[in-house]
Amino acid sequence: MSFVGMCALALLAQAPVASQAPGKPVPPARAVPASLSAPANPGALPLPAPVRENGWKPLTPEQRVALIADQAETPLAERLLGMSERFLNTPYVLSPLGEGQGVDPDPTFRLDAVDCLTFVEETLALGMAHGEPEVPALLERIRYASTPAYEDRNHLMEAQWLPNNIKKGLLVDVTRRYAKDDAVAVTKTLTANTWQSKSSLALQLPKERQPVGTFGLTMIPLDKVLTHARDVASGTILVVLREDLPLKATRITHLGFVVQKKKRTYLRHASRGGYNRVVDEDLETFLARNARYDKWKVTGVSLFEARRPPPTLASQPAPSAGSADVGAP
Repeated sequence: MSFVGMCALALLAQAPVASQAPGKPVPPARAVPASLSAPANPGALPLPAPVRENGWKPLTPEQRVALIADQAETPLAERLLGMSERFLNTPYVLSPLGEGQGVDPDPTFRLDAVDCLTFVEETLALGMAHGEPEVPALLERIRYASTPAYEDRNHLMEAQWLPNNIKKGLLVDVTRRYAKDDAVAVTKTLTANTWQSKSSLALQLPKERQPVGTFGLTMIPLDKVLTHARDVASGTILVVLREDLPLKATRITHLGFVVQKKKRTYLRHASRGGYNRVVDEDLETFLARNARYDKWKVTGVSLFEARRPPPTLASQPAPSAGSADVGAP
């Protein structure tokens, strides 16, 4: 199970709360589990899957092939909006993808279940592809540093998923572009001690594959996000950061796509909890809920723009070091 997949168990930021009548106090946020691998509510029965179908299920294989190939040169942001929209109502399933064998034998691709990370990964692969045959190679490029093996998967957002995809030219950090002077530099530090915690050990990574060091990010503080939200382009990836706790191997606990519609800003994301599916949630509502969590405080968000890879990406070896040319939007 991916660490970032397991992080969703602690994502009370994803669980919707009932709207409050005017004048009534907002209930306190629920406690975040000490371990990212611990269920938020161990005694609860699994939530039912949504009744409504997503936009993929009704398609025949031929229709899906045609859809992915149709207007393949459309600007990537538009492609991402179209592909992600078809995931609306897709059931939330924790860590639904794996290597098909070994440590995580879950399938390498599926359209009937996602968590917050795999929803973004599969949308990126589908949106970047010129045709269905390219999707597996693109998804592999996004999910892994170089080879499709569990120990080479981009488990950790700050140390692996973001920097590796930036090096490959698939992502660009655009946080400062939108936040300007409100953007702040933050870090996530991983030490040998981090890898002794229960949540880190659950990754089952050999010692030589356990990243250590300090990894930088640019962040919009939580109380400044709405100031800039309407300027953020639809299709931009938004990641949620919490405070840096030494025994947590990540501080990014959620991600989704920004969607601008009807003069409001939404977060399109795979939400665990009361929604239990992919939804478009008003960003103001989402952020207000995040601001109430006190056990593991949410500190802000970062923004990333996806870039279209070269047409020959599927035949290229993954870069092992250094920076790749930035792809086209």
